[in-house]
Amino acid sequence: MNRIIIKAAQKKDSSGFLSLVDALADFEKLRRPTRAARLRLIRDGFGPGKRYQAYLAFSGGKAVGYAIIFETYSSFLALPTLYLEDIFVLPEHRKEGVGMELLRKCLTEALERGCGRMEWVVLDWNKNAVRFYDRLGARHLSEWLPYRIERSQFKGIIQGTRGHPKQAEK
Repeated sequence: MNRIIIKAAQKKDSSGFLSLVDALADFEKLRRPTRAARLRLIRDGFGPGKRYQAYLAFSGGKAVGYAIIFETYSSFLALPTLYLEDIFVLPEHRKEGVGMELLRKCLTEALERGCGRMEWVVLDWNKNAVRFYDRLGARHLSEWLPYRIERSQFKGIIQGTRGHPKQAEK
């Protein structure tokens, strides 16, 4: 079995990183990032004013997985929360411990940053991931409902032309 190496992704790793992002999109049956989105991923992860941290997992010298993290903040804990946006391992390298090593790296980072917790979401159809997290003792937060507002909705809500509670009552 190949030794797994986890390292912080750098700009020189962009090609391998983006190919893994594409592989995750394929796995989740989503559109791959556009050219403009790919440029933003590189800028925001590897340029000045980084918006996220990425880690790459290597096995046999090849990038086979990645994780993206960033901080949020808990007003109740008064501590940062490390948010795990993506964790992905190529299907042919699952069951080699790659996902666990990526998760351990993220948890180590959370400890080093003084975070009070780490959070993420899992697609309900991804039963393998759900079982993986359950085995670790991660808690499914059934009392919290994820919500999302898309960029295309921002202006209408900001300007009051959409999304006002009184409009919903009509």
